[in-house]
Amino acid sequence: MIKINIKLALLALLVGVAVIALAYVAINSIINRDTKNNYLLPPCQVKDAYDLVVVGGDPEGVAAAVSGARNGVNVLLVDTRSELGGLMTRGWLNSLDMNYGPDGEILNKGIFQEFYDQVEGDSFDVQTAVRVFNRLVNGEENLTVLLNAENVAPIVNGVEDGLPGSRVVTGIKLVHDSVSRQISAQSIIDATQDGDMAALAGVPFSLGQEDIGRKSSLMAVTLVFRLENVRLLDWLKIRFYLTFTDDSKSTGANKYSAWGFYDRTSLYKPSTDRLFLRGLNIGRQNDGSLLVNALMIYNVNPLDPNSRQEARKIAIREMPTIVDFFNKNIPGLSRASLGGVAPELYVRESRHIWGEYRLTLDDVLENRDFDDRIAFGSYPVDMQPTDPGIPGIIIGRPMQYSVPFRCLVPKRVDGLLVLGRAASFDSLAHGSARTVPVGMAAGQAAGAAAALAAEQQLTFREMAANKQVITELQRRLKEQGMELEPFHIVNELADHESYTGLKFVRGLGLASGGYNNDYRLDQDIAEQRFINILFQVVKQTGLDIQEYPALYPEGNIFNLHDASYMLVKFLGLNLSKQESLDYLAEKGVFKGHENYWQGYMDHEKPLSHGAAYLLIKEFVDILRDKGK
Repeated sequence: MIKINIKLALLALLVGVAVIALAYVAINSIINRDTKNNYLLPPCQVKDAYDLVVVGGDPEGVAAAVSGARNGVNVLLVDTRSELGGLMTRGWLNSLDMNYGPDGEILNKGIFQEFYDQVEGDSFDVQTAVRVFNRLVNGEENLTVLLNAENVAPIVNGVEDGLPGSRVVTGIKLVHDSVSRQISAQSIIDATQDGDMAALAGVPFSLGQEDIGRKSSLMAVTLVFRLENVRLLDWLKIRFYLTFTDDSKSTGANKYSAWGFYDRTSLYKPSTDRLFLRGLNIGRQNDGSLLVNALMIYNVNPLDPNSRQEARKIAIREMPTIVDFFNKNIPGLSRASLGGVAPELYVRESRHIWGEYRLTLDDVLENRDFDDRIAFGSYPVDMQPTDPGIPGIIIGRPMQYSVPFRCLVPKRVDGLLVLGRAASFDSLAHGSARTVPVGMAAGQAAGAAAALAAEQQLTFREMAANKQVITELQRRLKEQGMELEPFHIVNELADHESYTGLKFVRGLGLASGGYNNDYRLDQDIAEQRFINILFQVVKQTGLDIQEYPALYPEGNIFNLHDASYMLVKFLGLNLSKQESLDYLAEKGVFKGHENYWQGYMDHEKPLSHGAAYLLIKEFVDILRDKGK
């Protein structure tokens, strides 16, 4: 049997060599055709007024601008960079986190599908992406692109009184070629990575994960770097290792991308605790070089240019040591050398605006649909680490959920829509909804909405509340290649007795279901894990606790009596374990779930994860009621 497997592996390798060689030739022929000058952006003549101004040339902004032009409005797309593509082309994030439906089909088609069909696949050459974005905007007569802008800011009329529509964005002001100018517009779409236009206009927002009680906590940023001197044979070694040698389910490789080597990178010891080398996400370029997304940088304020610059310096200093480690430890990279770093950091989160609706983690993981759906998501809730003490986790994996149009409509300010990672998503929901396919679908919807709102003479807020107008928007989007059919997916966990407890703890980012949504609700919880979760819940919920007790595992069966004793300690009470349980019962902790809790009254019955989550949730509710 072993000999047969070896033969099959060798056969697969030979077939892979042939396929890659043919693909390599085909790709190069495409490149040769795509280098014609007609894919460069022509010089532009900027007018003083437009129907729609889109600020931000990331993929979401390109989709919004193209969509607006196709829907008949005159559009100006503005970016401070020298090329379109933003995070993809300047941050070198050349691998897509795809969203597939239960049937295996790509969920968000339309303009995203147009882009996807013209690049090499879910990993692509950065210059291919630049040409595709240029081609998309060059195909629209109603669309003007202005690059290398400076100091872009919204023009805002009204007063800051917190009421809906109390402020209206009526255009932008910018500096270009050292000349200041103002450009008026009926609508503005903020497609900047950090929601800059929204913040300047007075839209309320949360920063990072402060919405779940983790102040100053943001997912780590990454500096993508290029490896050169990687031959085709070296790439085959990488593919072979990840396909046939690494048994991890979260590793793999194809013609253009590879992901894995977690067992190897875990051995790397960075020079500072601000850095962490995770498993490698590798995207192969058409010249044979590799772009590597793996180096995490902690404690970076993405809104502070000095903090960003410092992060780059820290990462660049580490590069020679990382490449040397790769040479010695990563199959296929023994000859690799550093070929450069991305012009921009890959920032995963910063501002999260408050909109007419805010997408929640439960919306995502309960696969909810909305009447005003304008995009679909299904990518796992992938929360990257925020610091060495809080590791990254996969909170869960949805099958399919929809993104409401209301998530693009900001509180307080009219004349404005907000796209991308800064849209109105809770920080944990954003762990799934921040992907490019979702953002480009929302961008296409935003461009069409700008045209429809102008036709109907409605604000975006009025439009979001008008079911007939939303239905018309969806109809137009369907005509333009998007699929927005309603759906219903049953939440299989909803009937579990402890589900409300899971939702509470999960909503604080403290429960991980992984890619299979296995929260181990009926499996025993370790005593130390219960203590860790309890302390973190108390901290994140901001409960009024005078003094944190000293808790430690006893090493015996961890049961409901033990857990009750720990909870009561937070109240400053010195009770026995039985007295603690009786006290919580008197306070109503076990009401509504009597039959469920009855099975845990036995001292020999270990506490499960589900019971622990429910117990903590009910305890927090008591403390909150006490504080009212």
